[in-house]
Amino acid sequence: MSTPPASDVTGPLRGVRVIDASTILAGPLACQILGDFGAEVVKIEHPVAGDGMRGHGPALAGTPIWWSEISRNKQTVALSLSQPEGAALFLRLAATADVVVENFRPGTLERWGVGPEQLHEVNPGLVLVRITGFGQTGPYAARAGFGTLAEAMSGFAHLTGAADGPPTLPAFGLADSICGIAASSAVSMALLERERNGGLGQVVDLSLLEPIMAAVGPGPSVYGLTGEVGTRHGNRSTNNAPRNAYETSDGHWVAVSTSAQAIAERVLVLVGHPEVLDEPWFASGHTRAQHADLLDGLVGGWIGARTREQVVAAFTEAGAAVAPVYSARDLVEDEHVRATEMLTEVDDPALGRVLQHNVMWRMSRTPGQVRFPGRALGADTDAVLTELGVPAEELARLRDQETIR
Repeated sequence: MSTPPASDVTGPLRGVRVIDASTILAGPLACQILGDFGAEVVKIEHPVAGDGMRGHGPALAGTPIWWSEISRNKQTVALSLSQPEGAALFLRLAATADVVVENFRPGTLERWGVGPEQLHEVNPGLVLVRITGFGQTGPYAARAGFGTLAEAMSGFAHLTGAADGPPTLPAFGLADSICGIAASSAVSMALLERERNGGLGQVVDLSLLEPIMAAVGPGPSVYGLTGEVGTRHGNRSTNNAPRNAYETSDGHWVAVSTSAQAIAERVLVLVGHPEVLDEPWFASGHTRAQHADLLDGLVGGWIGARTREQVVAAFTEAGAAVAPVYSARDLVEDEHVRATEMLTEVDDPALGRVLQHNVMWRMSRTPGQVRFPGRALGADTDAVLTELGVPAEELARLRDQETIR
């Protein structure tokens, strides 16, 4: 495969070099975000097995679709860190970098001779981000860590699902994705701290569990102060009502939220029941939630007699809060998503034109960009290692012994 296409890098992280030595899913997403905003990202993969993300998710004619997005803006180097010569090359590469992101089990890098001590010996300014299921220390540090486990332990599954049903896990990488976004934030903080305080790097210890614990909310605080434990309520909330998903007459679903008192009042006026506003219990979200059956009946009955288009139009005109429950098809066809370029088309040599999520936020002066899609295994091994000064005959020997590809 040819060298990635050159383009003017405009992102705020231009000039920052990131080594992505992580796999499914948090670390790769963090590095995708960093690459989207201008960082030069070098992806490290096993020379024989490749990265686990290559086999993750749907494929088209054997070509992984997700890889095109999660590894975009990344050069790919196939290098075995478990072999001494591969570890030595990794140290040489890390010496040129600002950031290394890894998600091996605690102690793995140390066993290979490329732990924090060795990395900071060759590069004192390096920011090393270590992503694991449960962190680098503590009783669970050595456990296998996956997003599903974090979703279970964080309280998310306990609070999700029908009141009389089992705990419910998401059908996608929720904990990993939250952690990946958090990791990109941690990198920015560590780089800023390095710039302000003498150029020394540091180690960032990030677990899959903690970011999703924060997303789930103040359950531990509530328990600590009151002894109360939250329970499942389906699509309802204990903080406001009406709040639910309602089916329309044409078989679609819409979600309604009334977190603000004014919105709740507009919804009940819209559905033809202004008299409810005079009830004493209607004055707060908490007491409205105690009458969710009544409110769901009033709102659900009105919505059920109308099409999705009619419901969304009426709620929008009334200044009430509603959103259609979208599938991927709906999202792709949505006029707002299209107009604001939340999705963007990327040319992929194997897949053709691929619709991908655009960069995650807009910056007016230093915008991010998708420069090229995920690349073939080892596509940039020779280019990156030659830049380190590894001669061609050495590359050939390392390739023969499967240290590189």
